[in-house]
Amino acid sequence: MYRVLVTDKVHPKGLEMLKEKGFEVVVDLDAYKPEVLKERIKGFDVIIVRSRTKVTREVIESADKLKVIARAGSGLDNIDLEAAKEKGIKVVNAPDALKVSVAELVIAMMIVVARRAHYSYRALLEGKWEKVMGTEIMGKTLGVIGFGRIGREVAKRAKALGMDVIAYDVFDLSEMAKEMGVRFTQDLDEVLKNADIITLHVPLTPETRNMINKEAIEKMKDGVIIINAARGEVMDYKALLEGLKSGKVRAAALDVYPEEPPRSEWLMELIRHPNVFATAHIGAQTQEAQERTSVEVAKRIMEALGIS
Repeated sequence: MYRVLVTDKVHPKGLEMLKEKGFEVVVDLDAYKPEVLKERIKGFDVIIVRSRTKVTREVIESADKLKVIARAGSGLDNIDLEAAKEKGIKVVNAPDALKVSVAELVIAMMIVVARRAHYSYRALLEGKWEKVMGTEIMGKTLGVIGFGRIGREVAKRAKALGMDVIAYDVFDLSEMAKEMGVRFTQDLDEVLKNADIITLHVPLTPETRNMINKEAIEKMKDGVIIINAARGEVMDYKALLEGLKSGKVRAAALDVYPEEPPRSEWLMELIRHPNVFATAHIGAQTQEAQERTSVEVAKRIMEALGIS
């Protein structure tokens, strides 16, 4: 019998699938801290985590039976992949399950900040009746940085809303982009210089950390709108705050942060800025996405262990 440790909230459907196959599933939401997890992981064949749990090298080296690390989501930056590889531990995730939910949030954020609906709401809460002036997104150029699963879902919806889309990726996805009616480039500057709205959809890697920094923002159009629902660390948020203060950046919509939850004074200043619409990392937080993720990751675990 395989034993499974679950340290983050996961939809029960996938866990039930594992139980039906004879897995022993233990949910311990207090074991997510590395110093606790180092001891708790012993005796388990599988661990299922979301973004909160950090599966560090120390955790992996403490595991005595671990065969599979399962990320109930897409990004793997909270797992030490090199340490897992050294110990022959398989790492699986559910990259397709969240793409629709994240893409829908990005489109919603885009419309909110373009129309300054967040500003109007804040004003109403203060008893003010302000007919704020916004802008339409139809006819605008959307720059999609990272043309993977989520980036393509965003582009598809943006095209349906009458936007021009230019996409950047390090991989040559030009044929896929052409089929979608999207301009494609492997020159990041081309997106930075031509997009009215920019949305980030890259994983967090050493190469993408702070890829949108002060220099990148300076290359953007005056009055650009920036959306980040990928990872907080792919953007220099201090540079973003500076851009908002100077007016170079018209508005920003943020769902992810370099520290979660945000506590630093400067980061809270960014979140409170009148031209920022911020949410608490809710991109994947829909009932449908959570159920799909749970089911998909359960299937990946069984595949990794050779169970049909």
